[in-house]
Amino acid sequence: MKVTPKRKRSDSAAAALAAAKAAAMGPLQPPAHVTLREIDWPFWNAIMQARARDTWTEVDLVTAANLARTQADIEQLHGDLAAAGYMLGEKVHPLAAVVEILSRRAVALKRVLHVHAEATVGKSEDAAKVLELERQAREQEDDDLIPTLRMVKG
Repeated sequence: MKVTPKRKRSDSAAAALAAAKAAAMGPLQPPAHVTLREIDWPFWNAIMQARARDTWTEVDLVTAANLARTQADIEQLHGDLAAAGYMLGEKVHPLAAVVEILSRRAVALKRVLHVHAEATVGKSEDAAKVLELERQAREQEDDDLIPTLRMVKG
């Protein structure tokens, strides 16, 4: 017997309405027993937007908080490493190893949460097709007969 509630069809009016409501509510908040630092919040918000609001469980939210903290730590350590230099004399700076460990942790957490690239944008061959279309569109920019959107620089 199936215990999870039946999901709405993604191409239905009800699904569109639910998506609009979820978007209006903004990102989910972490569970009360989870603490995020100020530097974690941009990563938390990005992670929350990687999946539909109604697919997050409390356990997922705790894992997402770990991912947000990990990504913030990586960013902070990259800054420290840039300031100190990647090499200390003849040896690689020890922070480089910490960044590598945290990067591997982030990849694993993304897989667990299904917020990695294949889960969010699709298979790589599909992304390659879209990239090829973008490349072709960039090459066509000089053709006055094809209407395009232009970025305004300024």
